Formats: sequence, structure tokens, C-alpha cells
Amino acid sequence: MHYWEVEAAEIPVTLLLEADPSEKMIASYLHEAWCFAAKREREILGACIAKPIGAETAELFNIAVYPQFQQQGIGSGLLRFALGELRNRNIQRVELSTGSFGYQLAYYQRHGFRVDRVVKNHFLDHYPEALFEQGIQHQDALRLYMVL
Repeated sequence: MHYWEVEAAEIPVTLLLEADPSEKMIASYLHEAWCFAAKREREILGACIAKPIGAETAELFNIAVYPQFQQQGIGSGLLRFALGELRNRNIQRVELSTGSFGYQLAYYQRHGFRVDRVVKNHFLDHYPEALFEQGIQHQDALRLYMVL
């Protein structure tokens, strides 16, 4: 597996939809974003989208791996690569939003992210369709952070 920085146009929207079900939200953060990809030969298997939100702070907006390639360490390798690239750009703090429960929360916490705050009604206010995981509707988001 190789990890590279790529242009946003190279990343299939179908891949990004694996982590964010809203094409409108995806379009809102792709402009001027840093895009990293996990590639096997020429095929993109995973992607991570980050963007500066302050002088020394960046936000991770999306990290996705196609379902048939999940649970193989590709996402973890991609996240480590992206964090290293952000560190090289003098980013000192990385933030992200995720659901208040579920696999994604545990994934980010295993990689060292910590809870900063709760954003009430995030999924109700920003997504036209209700999002469910394990039979529970996502309503609030957690803001997580990591100091690099």
C-alpha cells in the first residue's frame, strides 16, 4: 500500500460517500482541501480529506476506505500518513466531528483523538435524511481533537 497526496478530482465521490452520506457536505469541504489517498498500484482504495481552519489548526473532514478493503489497516495507515503530512505543514492541532456513538468514535479514540465538546443537533441540522447506526439515530456530533 502506498500513500500519496492527490488532487481532489482524483478521489471518487462514491468513496467519500462511504464516510459522509451528503454530496452537498462533501462539495463544501473539498475546495482548497489537502487530499490524501491510499493506493494499490493505480487504484485508490481510501481517502482522507483535511483542510486548514486556522494558522496551526486543520480539520479532518472525511476518511473513507471502500468496504471490501476495510479492516485491513488501510484506514489507519492513511490516517497516520495524513497526520504526518499535517505535522510537516506546521499544523499543531487537528480537529474533526463524528457521531456521539459508534465505530467511528472508537476508531478515532484508538488513534489518540480526545473529546473536546458536543455539538447539539448537528446531524439533524446538516443532513436532510436521518442517519442511523445500530438502530439509533445520530443527532449530536462530538468534536474531537489531537495535538500533534
